[in-house]
Amino acid sequence: MDLLKLKEDLQKTALGRGVLLAASKIYGVGAWLDRAAYENGWKTSTSVNSRVVCIGNITAGGTGKTTAVLLAATTLAKEGIRVAIVSRGYKRQQKTDEPVVLFDNPDADWRLAGDEPFMMSRVLNQYKVPVVICPDRAKAANEALRRFKSQIILLDDGLQHHRLKRDANIILVDAKNPFGNRHLLPYGILREPMTALKRASLILLTHCDQVSERQLEDIRDQIRIHNDTVEILESVHEPEYFVDICSTEKVDLTQIKGPAACFCALGHPESFETTLENLGLELKQKWRFPDHQFYTAENLRTFEETRGNLPLITTFKDFVKFPDNWRDILTKNVYVLSVNLKIRGGEKEFDKFTDILYPKFSKIKNR
Repeated sequence: MDLLKLKEDLQKTALGRGVLLAASKIYGVGAWLDRAAYENGWKTSTSVNSRVVCIGNITAGGTGKTTAVLLAATTLAKEGIRVAIVSRGYKRQQKTDEPVVLFDNPDADWRLAGDEPFMMSRVLNQYKVPVVICPDRAKAANEALRRFKSQIILLDDGLQHHRLKRDANIILVDAKNPFGNRHLLPYGILREPMTALKRASLILLTHCDQVSERQLEDIRDQIRIHNDTVEILESVHEPEYFVDICSTEKVDLTQIKGPAACFCALGHPESFETTLENLGLELKQKWRFPDHQFYTAENLRTFEETRGNLPLITTFKDFVKFPDNWRDILTKNVYVLSVNLKIRGGEKEFDKFTDILYPKFSKIKNR
């Protein structure tokens, strides 16, 4: 069932909106009970012998969380700090209750891990950063400690997961659509009420280049209502280069211009499309799929048969979910756009980010 389509259909009628609103109330009670169980000691949170930093959000999808985790992991690893990423592996197809470890394994299957953890593992392979997947994040963190003696555990998308205690929470807020209509799922986009912002050690605004300064200031004011002391940083997603997936060669951003086609399965596909248009591409065809969609040979044949001779562009997250026989279908002019997250404001602002990750970081960097 396409839940997104169902939600859109329900929003068209007063009765449907009432159903969604009622479901939001039920969702809210469930979320409150889960938090209360840990806060009151009815359930026990687990501590591990490592610093744990959560990078998450209070809304559903599209904040740029994965690029923030990658930035944190690469920054730490480059300074010789042993870092591991722990994730639940959302929507992975082959599920197990035991930890799955992605580390220096070119033959790993993304279906065991989920698309985002698998993509992160591929990107971080050169830095020897393990990614550990398990629905029980405490068990995953202990596995990272046992095997890799990790000094820092990055908890990927774990703000609503209370079983593993953390030392800091970095909460991402999408500047384009920070809080939706301020209702909880499924009527709105909030996973938790906005009061959850009080748990933030740092708030990182993303996609700041796609809104005005006045909008950014308004978002800051909304955040300050719930957390008037937290540091708020701004960030943008910067394209780095294209990768020709058929030849594995890097291609300069200036080399692909004019008419093109693209496809993606992201929480907010319009951000990806806007980025391509800002690079000088005229998108003649766009295919959008539900977030975490996996691709079939039939999907790829559709792209190939209808794009003409246009360059076909997607994301790394989408590429890792191609079927094994993709090379038999896509033979040329297919590219992945590599994007990284950049914190605005120079080194001083970046140091605020790294000091949340690891308070000793500035001493290590300047040694």
